Amino acid sequence: MAADIKKLESIAANCRRKVVRMVRSGGSGHLGGALSCLDILTVLFFHTLNHQPSNPKYPDRDRFILSAGHKCMALYSVLCQAGYFEEERLDTYGKLGTALPGHPNMRKLPGIEANTGALGHGLSIAAGMALGLRLDGKASRVFTVLGDGELPEGSNWEAIAAAAHHKIDNLIAFIDDNGLQISGKTTEIMNLEPISDRFKSFGWAVKDIDGNNIKEIVGVLENLPFEKGKPSVIIARTVKAKGLSFAEGKLSYHYWKPSKEELEQAERELDEAIKAKAV
Repeated sequence: MAADIKKLESIAANCRRKVVRMVRSGGSGHLGGALSCLDILTVLFFHTLNHQPSNPKYPDRDRFILSAGHKCMALYSVLCQAGYFEEERLDTYGKLGTALPGHPNMRKLPGIEANTGALGHGLSIAAGMALGLRLDGKASRVFTVLGDGELPEGSNWEAIAAAAHHKIDNLIAFIDDNGLQISGKTTEIMNLEPISDRFKSFGWAVKDIDGNNIKEIVGVLENLPFEKGKPSVIIARTVKAKGLSFAEGKLSYHYWKPSKEELEQAERELDEAIKAKAV
């Protein structure tokens, strides 16, 4: 287990570097949320999901939906690392006609299950997919990551109620709870704390973890579903822009247009992290 955790930490370090590579290409990007949820996506794609990069439409695959579509650089980095597309394509981020636009597009890139970006829709899509898979007799599961800033959208709570009512226990949601959204602290804009109690009151099985701790993410995902007959949600407490010393926990890095000096510092820090995490 210890060796597996170290390998996943090494993969996460490489994926963080890929995110900054895309920022260099495009000149800007939604860095903060991409880095806060990246450890979650790393564990999903390199430990938990049943998927085949060489056969993206493998019928019995697990599905993943990035509801917070603006965090797509995290998804692109793990898909690239897993072998869904060649690394050179990362350098097209932000370019006209790219297959890696600012929100994921299922028609342009393998491994994308749904177009997302209009916040509040991903959980509904995921719940529908999970119910459909169950009706088809499939053992596949559906995972989704939501941002804490998108939780106030009413469509989320319709999906939360419906998933519990229909006992969709092959549905697993992560809340990337970094405490910040584009216009400020989530608790000041629309306070939904305690998030765990809200989900429990709707009939979900709930776990709280440190969403930037690979070992904790692995541990919680090895015990699914948390309760038979209930959808599972993981409240993942994370740090905005995790992995960059000068940016962590700062609202100004929700969307990042770096100076030359900042970009170079980010690349140095992440190159050092890759060396430190090498296995």
